[in-house]
Amino acid sequence: MKSLILFAALFIAGISWSSDRPDHSIFDRLLNEYVSSTGKVDYGGMKRKVDTLDKYLVQLLNIAPASDWTKNECKAYYINAYNAYTLKFVLVKYPVKSVKDISFSGKDIWNTRLVKLGGKAYTLQQVENDLLRRMGDARIHFAINCASYSCPRLWNHAYTADNVSSRMTKLTKEYINNEKHNIITAKKVKVSKLFEWYAEDFVKTGQTLIDFLNKYSDVQINANAKIEYLPYNWSLNE
Repeated sequence: MKSLILFAALFIAGISWSSDRPDHSIFDRLLNEYVSSTGKVDYGGMKRKVDTLDKYLVQLLNIAPASDWTKNECKAYYINAYNAYTLKFVLVKYPVKSVKDISFSGKDIWNTRLVKLGGKAYTLQQVENDLLRRMGDARIHFAINCASYSCPRLWNHAYTADNVSSRMTKLTKEYINNEKHNIITAKKVKVSKLFEWYAEDFVKTGQTLIDFLNKYSDVQINANAKIEYLPYNWSLNE
């Protein structure tokens, strides 16, 4: 109940904001201060600045992408929203060892309808599946962060229309070539479960998963290489 009261206070506070674009620099400064270059989050420190995060969430509450927004503006908005609310959910319950330990009214963080964007309520799963994935860009999977060790790292800056495409490409390449998450050789690959869970996003327009990996991998993978999926580590990314 206490957690829900905290969110209710946030949403009530949102009625005073008026603008046609959110100020992502608020989120950017918070990330830069409390997230390392490797994606480790100082949740204890960030919790002391939760009011700053709430100011950003207030903007997301009141502003949502409109018809005059570019595709990159929309991508940046929804990626930031996903990451900001994930952080908020963790901070409300912190300290915890894993996002799997967090729930609100019996629902996990991906299925609780406490994500408020433009006056509408969503779950994180809806933001990912119904808003981001429908944009048809598989690179989004390497920009959103589920606050876990096996996730692609949380970038310590906010996304903007100007940086979102280049940064997604960089993070995709970084994740695929990180041996902590994927082990790639020409004849065999052991990759994150992420590639299995969202397989349809990586094999669109006739390409195979290996075709997708080869766009970013430092090692050229044979077309007939064997594919295995590694266990996912849900420990908190701190």
